[in-house]
Amino acid sequence: MVAFIISIIALNKTIKLNLEFKRFVIKPIIATLMMGICSYFVYMILLGIIRQKLATIIAIIFAIVIYALAVVALKIFTKEEIKMLPGGNKICKILEKIKIY
Repeated sequence: MVAFIISIIALNKTIKLNLEFKRFVIKPIIATLMMGICSYFVYMILLGIIRQKLATIIAIIFAIVIYALAVVALKIFTKEEIKMLPGGNKICKILEKIKIY
């Protein structure tokens, strides 16, 4: 966190970077919390049913899916940023079709 704050201050001074605090800090923290809480509960539920290693792998996969969905739901990326991703045009069309963007 300290390194992040120092980097942001340095960028603001040198290139007059104007980052939206809500979009670049608050929303990613919310997405991370959602991912962490969901994956923890999935892991704890699976731990009593299957082996620990398999429960960990499934919880990690679940965490990736939850984080991706949270990023989309919180609209952390703009349409233009999504279009820059590999396959971004297709992703953007799907998101427009389900009326997220």
